[in-house]
Amino acid sequence: MPSTDGHTSDIVTERYVVESKKSAAHAPLACSTQHCAFPLDGNRLCVWSPKDPSHQLLTLQGHHQLITAVVFGNQMDPFLLCSASDDYIIVWNVDECREKTLKGLTPRGTILGSLLQTVLCLRFSLDDRAVAVCAGNKISVMDVEKQSVLVELKGHGGSVTAVEFCPWQAHTIVSVSEDRSFKVWDFCMGSLIYSSSILTAYPLLSLLINEENQQLVTGSADGQLWIFSLIEGRRYHCVAHVDLRKKTETFTTRRMMFEQCRLPEGHQYHCRHEVDKRGEAEATFPILNLAHCDLCLPDSQCGAFASECTTCLWIGSSTALFILNLASFELEAALHFKEFQSLSVQVAGSCAVMSEPISTKAFCILSSMFGSKIAVLEISLSALLSAQQYPRAGRMLSVLASSCVLPTSPLYFGIIKEKFPKLANTKRHAVKNVVEDKPLVFHSKVRSSGYTSKPQAHGLPRPTRHLPTLVHQVSLGLGISSSTEARPSSPTRRTYPYPTMTPFKEYSLESFLPRNLSRKVAVAQEPVAVNCLQFSGDGQQLACGLGNHLSLVFDASLSGAPAAFSGHDGAVGTVCWSHDKRWLLSTGRDQTLRVWSVHRTELMLLLAPDAFPKPVISAQFYYMDTFILLSSGPEFCLLKYHIDLCRDDICREELVLSCTRSSESMFACASASPWTNGKMNNKYKPKSRYKPIFRLPLTSGVDITSLSAVNDFYSHIILTAGRDRTVEIFDLNAGCSAAVLAEVHSRPVHRICQNKGSSFIAQQSLAYNLFLTTAVGDGVRLWDLRNLRCVRCFEGHPNRSYPCGVAFSPCGRLMACGAEDRHAYVYEMGSSSFLHRLGGHTDTITEVAFNPAAPQLVTATLDGKLQLFVAE
Repeated sequence: MPSTDGHTSDIVTERYVVESKKSAAHAPLACSTQHCAFPLDGNRLCVWSPKDPSHQLLTLQGHHQLITAVVFGNQMDPFLLCSASDDYIIVWNVDECREKTLKGLTPRGTILGSLLQTVLCLRFSLDDRAVAVCAGNKISVMDVEKQSVLVELKGHGGSVTAVEFCPWQAHTIVSVSEDRSFKVWDFCMGSLIYSSSILTAYPLLSLLINEENQQLVTGSADGQLWIFSLIEGRRYHCVAHVDLRKKTETFTTRRMMFEQCRLPEGHQYHCRHEVDKRGEAEATFPILNLAHCDLCLPDSQCGAFASECTTCLWIGSSTALFILNLASFELEAALHFKEFQSLSVQVAGSCAVMSEPISTKAFCILSSMFGSKIAVLEISLSALLSAQQYPRAGRMLSVLASSCVLPTSPLYFGIIKEKFPKLANTKRHAVKNVVEDKPLVFHSKVRSSGYTSKPQAHGLPRPTRHLPTLVHQVSLGLGISSSTEARPSSPTRRTYPYPTMTPFKEYSLESFLPRNLSRKVAVAQEPVAVNCLQFSGDGQQLACGLGNHLSLVFDASLSGAPAAFSGHDGAVGTVCWSHDKRWLLSTGRDQTLRVWSVHRTELMLLLAPDAFPKPVISAQFYYMDTFILLSSGPEFCLLKYHIDLCRDDICREELVLSCTRSSESMFACASASPWTNGKMNNKYKPKSRYKPIFRLPLTSGVDITSLSAVNDFYSHIILTAGRDRTVEIFDLNAGCSAAVLAEVHSRPVHRICQNKGSSFIAQQSLAYNLFLTTAVGDGVRLWDLRNLRCVRCFEGHPNRSYPCGVAFSPCGRLMACGAEDRHAYVYEMGSSSFLHRLGGHTDTITEVAFNPAAPQLVTATLDGKLQLFVAE
């Protein structure tokens, strides 16, 4: 007997419950915006409407055998319903049937025919003129008006379990089958367009086509979800693969961390899932149903619903309902039936779910796996999301500095007195031995190591960064002594750091995709990995660190001989330009950090291996070249440094002579006279100094795997990634940790990349809060610092074993990354499907770098090849 009392909670309300005389374990269910349909007692078709309580239940009789498939039409006038059993396939006009029932007449449907085979799936075309009927391993497309079969499609090796019509291609349908593959058909021609490989060891059960992103989504019996691109020319490549069980574990972990943060200190939060964690360790979630969901996510500040909505996906399973974000491929909410003990159905055999566009309510119909009950649930999305918020910081974070530096901040260097010891004979050296930043002319055989003019921005007017200006109350006090700034070049005569350099054109936003191969060069005579790439801020020079021990600086066009910086005893892992483009920082596996003069091609500052207890993994200039920021073990450190340009001329000449000889062969300087046993003699060591002024470890105490901060403008934010797969954000204005993101990837993050923009093109200020993380085998993820959410995921590139690089374009519209299939991939920020594949490489793409001054991209490979791609 039906029951309308239901069980009520803030999140779920059981609106209708009915018990069938037959088992409801795998009863076919259908859900539309206004109606739910299900079989009762096996062969009676029932239609229940939550909109009109006066006559909610409509019973349709016409089948004599067990009903095996039900589906609603897509049009509202007339509103059609199709049902199938072993005897008939019947189309019902729901409105006419309801009117006849109210008049006391028996409603009748239109019999399309019988296939004399069990029908597992039905689907109306978009205009409701045709119905795809899946029986066995074939698909029959039937004309609704003529009650005839238009075409039969055969090719699956197992029973077809789901089929969908493509919304933007009128003659295309997609099907999935128990043979664990999907196929794309042209049903007008009766031909097969594409057949996928076997995706999984379990049957595919459900299918959905997302028109907004032009993607198909399919789910399997073991809880695996695949998203494929249907964009023309993309070869149906896999955009993402989601393991629902792992996503659920990650989602639960984040909820636990959030609840733990809300409890008083000393208390521990125990999640309901922890009780049954052992029993559910091997649990899977068969994906029984997929449906669209336009979700309005709560605002991070006040919890109110925002005006913009996100395209999500309802996932119906046997024990829970999930909402998956189709941009980030992260769970937004999970509704486990066992958390609501009063529900009539705790384990579902079949499921159908529906939510109206831009609505705070959803309806779900469930059939009991171990009984005969069928229940209709009403779900409050607002209550569900409010109960399952993501962990957030206490205040909204921003990369852009919006206030003055606090006196208690480690960045308040104005009150820090320098305690560097005075060097002996400093005054005499300053008077007699100051070496100006200009070419060496000691001997005719010594080649120039620099140029007198400072690199200019190619004569272009200085663009506005459109960033908030931070007015400090204290002097900047950079702490770097340098020679007099070079005077600007004459308007009629431009000088560039390399003779072959040509001026860039104005940055183009119309032709912004660099996909045309312009130049290809090898960094060495023998294959050697390129570990890191970075353009200078003016886009005129490109630095790269190699796997042998060298750092090279090319001009941006990759023409001419590069300048070589030699001194590391191991592979170079990091290269970083200073904001003023005069210094180049590098770290190597020899556990040293070195700062070089770009114009002189010589070492200016050296941090020995014993300077820190653990090797330096990441390092960069920070706070407009005020500090050197580095990570060592579980902590990061701020160094105040001083570059001393005073050096003995004779020693400098000997040093440059040896480096010149080594740069000609691009091999180590260890055999040159200024070095002994691979170490620089004391008389040749630079006199520059440094002093650690601030250290801070990760909250978890694990080692840091990557570190990032903005140096092109003032920012208080430091991003760190730990070996425990977390990303921790530090606010150096407060001098403490601001937020922790748990389970960022399935593996430790090996690269954090921030949207640092460019001085050649303006972006919206909010765009600077975006940053990327990447991990081996887990794609690239885009995060928003303001709400600490993953806003998009990029997984279309193969990256299973080697850590590949990632980079933002200066315009902020593109992201490029390396891959192991000898292609570089370029994505638009608004799509999870790649925009373009850049070929022509001979090995794994290890690094990518965008030119900040022009739509150009440089890629580097594991065998030491650089390729320059330019826009049309």
